Amino acid sequence: MTSPAPIRVLIVDDHPMVAEGIQSILESYEDIEVVGTCNAARTAIDTVGTTNPDVILMDLNMPDMGGLTATEILLEQRPDTRVLVLSMHDSPEYISSALNHGAMGYILKDVPTDEIKQAIDEVMAGRRYLCTGASGSLKPKEGDAREALTGREQTILLQLAQGKSNKEVAIALDISVRTVETHRKNIKRKLGISSTAGLTRYALEHGVLQGTGVSI
Repeated sequence: MTSPAPIRVLIVDDHPMVAEGIQSILESYEDIEVVGTCNAARTAIDTVGTTNPDVILMDLNMPDMGGLTATEILLEQRPDTRVLVLSMHDSPEYISSALNHGAMGYILKDVPTDEIKQAIDEVMAGRRYLCTGASGSLKPKEGDAREALTGREQTILLQLAQGKSNKEVAIALDISVRTVETHRKNIKRKLGISSTAGLTRYALEHGVLQGTGVSI
């Protein structure tokens, strides 16, 4: 029987010693392949097409670009990639913000080494993961649930609420239909909506279409 392909991991951290330490830990597992380490977010964005990671370990504080901004850009390029934030910050605000920007999980830099592996396995299985020391909430603030959406997701919500198809949205935003489909699925999940009609109704009830000149 052929063994499954190893999980391809890209490490993004501006501290070389931290990145090398994590790499050394992960390389001890037979089912993980570290495909690269990047000390700058822009480097990760520029090389993700060739490294083809399944999981990206992303530090939040980077010198050239914030980890959250980099996460959004990377997920635009590769919507199926899992981003796992690795940070020293344990406040609910940091954790919620990371998840709302598309990260699948959040772990602190001082977690036990086996927990990093556990987090990777969980996000690869499609499940969100918060380390034992993270106490953030997955819920958006009370009021407008759009606070849980990324900027790109809010733009796509507006396009969908105007009745555009996935193909039309893709053309308008110069992205692939597959990327639109992934965003559409994430928007529905975050807002707890299962249908396109529900998205339109949400848009009407929450003023998403105000000022667009569109009526439904």
